[in-house]
Amino acid sequence: MAFTTYSAEFQKEKTSRSQGHELHVSPKHCVEICRELRGKSLAEGKSYLEAVTKMETPVPFKRHNSGIGHRAGMHGWDAGRYPQKAAREILTVLRNAEANAEYQGLDTEQMFIVHSLARRGRVIEGRMPRAMGRATAKNTDTVTVEIVLQESTNGD
Repeated sequence: MAFTTYSAEFQKEKTSRSQGHELHVSPKHCVEICRELRGKSLAEGKSYLEAVTKMETPVPFKRHNSGIGHRAGMHGWDAGRYPQKAAREILTVLRNAEANAEYQGLDTEQMFIVHSLARRGRVIEGRMPRAMGRATAKNTDTVTVEIVLQESTNGD
């Protein structure tokens, strides 16, 4: 596992950050979830991911939406899905960022998600044996997710 740096720099006094390296989830699902999380408060983000995991709230798929069906209860967009596995992994990273904020002495009630990003990690190559001595590639995509929380000042 290679060390990757964060893609953005923020004030260290008022921010908390966390990364998940080489998570075995879909990169496309993580991109859509991270886009939805950006700008939400910490409590809103956690409740949103828990609702996606329980299949109560769909994630709008705005970029990777070819062949995706419509979901009821979505406002402003039609196509969506319930990426439960990706939501669970991103929720773990979000809880880790919250724990980092508590350790730094920041007020977790005033934290909001200022930066969330998903980018492709390395591809773990695999083979599936076939008949006649052949083999088919069975690769596993990985994702690196980074989340930065920032403490709100004066009700921003």
